[in-house]
Amino acid sequence: MDNFDIGRPLGKGKFGNVYLAREKSQKFVVALKVMFKVQIGKYNVSHQLKREIEIQYHLCHPNILRCFCYFHDESRIYMVLEFAEKGELFSHLRKHGRLSEEETAKYIGQVSDALAYCHDKNVWHRDIKPENILVDGLGNLKLADFGWSVHDKTKENRNTVCGTLDYLPPEMITSNTCSTTVDNWAVGVLMYECLVGKAPFEGNGQKETLDRIKRCRVVYPNPISEEAKALISKLITLDYLNRAPMVEVAIDPWVRTRAPSFKPVFAKTHPHH
Repeated sequence: MDNFDIGRPLGKGKFGNVYLAREKSQKFVVALKVMFKVQIGKYNVSHQLKREIEIQYHLCHPNILRCFCYFHDESRIYMVLEFAEKGELFSHLRKHGRLSEEETAKYIGQVSDALAYCHDKNVWHRDIKPENILVDGLGNLKLADFGWSVHDKTKENRNTVCGTLDYLPPEMITSNTCSTTVDNWAVGVLMYECLVGKAPFEGNGQKETLDRIKRCRVVYPNPISEEAKALISKLITLDYLNRAPMVEVAIDPWVRTRAPSFKPVFAKTHPHH
């Protein structure tokens, strides 16, 4: 801890807080996530936290928040993370209501490319939502918060309900299984939320939302291009085995035409993975 100057708090979580910090010798600015061992023990999530740190530490992609290192003392665990100065995509969305197709296309391209890279490494994020995606100073997305993620070479369905209500895929509601295309579904939901300004199945209360997800009927209250709708329908589909793979989304014609400056890093070299 003595290597860092601690600045303002960036966020509060169940297990601790995140602070702006600067490494003293290099003057390098980071986000320091400080978690309390007592809380982690109380909620029995040490296994989950260990997995989160392991996974994030080994991922290296321009649209994934870097975990530079981690350490701990008697009472706390520290993660030294890349600092994304514009904060959560969630607050960006709240501020603007909804985003243009151009901005959304860039974001969806970046998120899909990051996830294509994760999936290639047998890592599933399983909690894609605007709160877990950060924006850096240049307006690029950084996928963060790997607390629910798993590393699984078998690619089998898992019986864990994870993620957030609005982003839950139907198979998780009907059969309690978490398929490997849970991220693909969530990217479709994210794309819709960026373009429309709210999640596609948002109902009055939990029951209505769950019913709408199971029916999987997507309604567009405001005008959206046919190409955008086509891409959303490839992702938000009940047939989880046939959701569009992330590599394809990253190079989808809609992404390419609306965000010509976006260049996929992973999908470019692994087009048909």
